[in-house]
Amino acid sequence: MTNSEARADLSKNPGDVAAMFDQVAPRYDVMNDVLSAGQVYIWRRATVNAIAPERGQDILDLAAGTGTSSHAIAQSGAYVIACDLSEGMIEVGRQRFPTLNFVQGDATDLPFADDQFDAVTISFGIRNVQDTRRALREMLRVTKPGGRLVVCEFSTPENPAFRSLYRFYLGQVLPRIAKIASSDGSAYEYLMESIIDWPHQLDFGHTIEEAGWKNVEYRSLSGGIVALHRAFKQ
Repeated sequence: MTNSEARADLSKNPGDVAAMFDQVAPRYDVMNDVLSAGQVYIWRRATVNAIAPERGQDILDLAAGTGTSSHAIAQSGAYVIACDLSEGMIEVGRQRFPTLNFVQGDATDLPFADDQFDAVTISFGIRNVQDTRRALREMLRVTKPGGRLVVCEFSTPENPAFRSLYRFYLGQVLPRIAKIASSDGSAYEYLMESIIDWPHQLDFGHTIEEAGWKNVEYRSLSGGIVALHRAFKQ
């Protein structure tokens, strides 16, 4: 696969996913702003509030990309490690946020010790992981007893009419915008496919429970376009 053809599919091969994000890294944050119509800022703030970071706590931000989510968490005074699979995303992130600690790593085989973090979070990345349950178990392993998990991910609008409108946006509008605003339109075709393929909020909550997390809860944002899941390690 050449760089110009980098595109993941629903098999979510880690090499393909990393290559795709390497390719889109320079314009990744700009495209997030455009395609979400600015909603990404609301989702990021809600995620930070759900994490409730405190000064001095150790927090792992997975699928951190260029570090925008990690930077928002670090403003609380917590010590944040920004971990991502893509070297390209990390390279851009180090240029933008030189004070952040970036680590390259795979969510299914984390390079961290047991019981290391007060909280683990992942935003818009869990659906790109090949083995979701294994990743959730790894997150549990590196979290301290009593620590928390916060997952922010695209989800399923609960109102049928709005859900149909959103599917139209994903299938017809988003690809056109991506082709105009980005040279990597095929990567955003995968974005659409992976969102549609992702389970409903309640179903994903059950998956989190099955991985060993306790007190799982969720709430929908923007009518269910995005859902926040939070859980705790016993």
